[in-house]
Amino acid sequence: MPVNRNALIRYKTIDHCLRNRRRRWTLEDLIEACSEALYEYEGIDKGVSKRSIQADIQMMRSEKLGYNAPIVVLEKKYYTYEDPEYSITNIPLSDHDMNTLSEILGILKQFKGFSHFNHLDGMVHKLEDYVYVQKENKRSVIDFEKNELLRGLEHLDTIYQAIVQEQVLEITYQSFKATEAHTFKFHAYLLKEYKNRWFVIGIQKKGQPILNLALDRIKLVRVSLQDKYLVNTEFSAEAFYAHAVGVTVIEGMRPDKIELRVDKHNAPYVETKPIHPSQTIVERYDDGSIRIALKVIINYELEREILGFGDSMIVLKPERLKKRIIKKMEKALQEYAHLLDYSEPKP
Repeated sequence: MPVNRNALIRYKTIDHCLRNRRRRWTLEDLIEACSEALYEYEGIDKGVSKRSIQADIQMMRSEKLGYNAPIVVLEKKYYTYEDPEYSITNIPLSDHDMNTLSEILGILKQFKGFSHFNHLDGMVHKLEDYVYVQKENKRSVIDFEKNELLRGLEHLDTIYQAIVQEQVLEITYQSFKATEAHTFKFHAYLLKEYKNRWFVIGIQKKGQPILNLALDRIKLVRVSLQDKYLVNTEFSAEAFYAHAVGVTVIEGMRPDKIELRVDKHNAPYVETKPIHPSQTIVERYDDGSIRIALKVIINYELEREILGFGDSMIVLKPERLKKRIIKKMEKALQEYAHLLDYSEPKP
């Protein structure tokens, strides 16, 4: 049975409420929660009727969607799950669903090897592993990078839909440096992932520079229907990030020629996993180490990448980057020396 997007939002909201057993949920509470969710995700401000929520509860209780949700009413007033561990997100896939997934997997695998669909490879492997685990009832044989504590992923769909539908977002955001959050309108153009963190790239106002916002620093986001979206006519992700490691780019920054020396132990790693697509090998030394060159801007992510190699990677050029890395390492050395002073036994 096909289910529309609004109904799915209501089902997920009801499920979220009933899983929260620290509160007792009346029908009016569920109506209010669903109304707020629809306004937040879809900009629908007319609310939800009592009849719709009652029908949703009956649908969740039934087998039509495969939920069979154990929703009970306590004291003829409060709704909850009879099984405290139940959630509609934990429902196993039916045989029909598994067959459908297998068919989709077969179609996606046909695209592997085509350059235009290289970005699908990771998704195909994930889906293939999931189907294998579900069908064979065995442990997963692939462990993808993940961060269970990462916040902000709940905003992904809202932001994605706003970009596709060219809608303005109202974002409440608190950067790492800010003491409190502030709210502003944002015209989003791109969602970007880097090292398992998500960022949204766009502008606040016409003529202002491109900004990148970390999703895990977003407190609240909703679509602002009364504002006119500034259509992207100039921003190109490929051009904007062509000379960047990571996501930090300040408009107008010019790339530098960076030269690094990598010791023999890390040389094979850096060769097979380049720091940036512009990376080239300038020289191979007799001791097994290598000198590599990059054409990139100097930003936080580049510095972090270099520092991550410790004494295995040395900056040769340019001088200003070398001095910045030396300064950070000297500070780290002072901190360690300070710790050693405290840890040494007193006479």
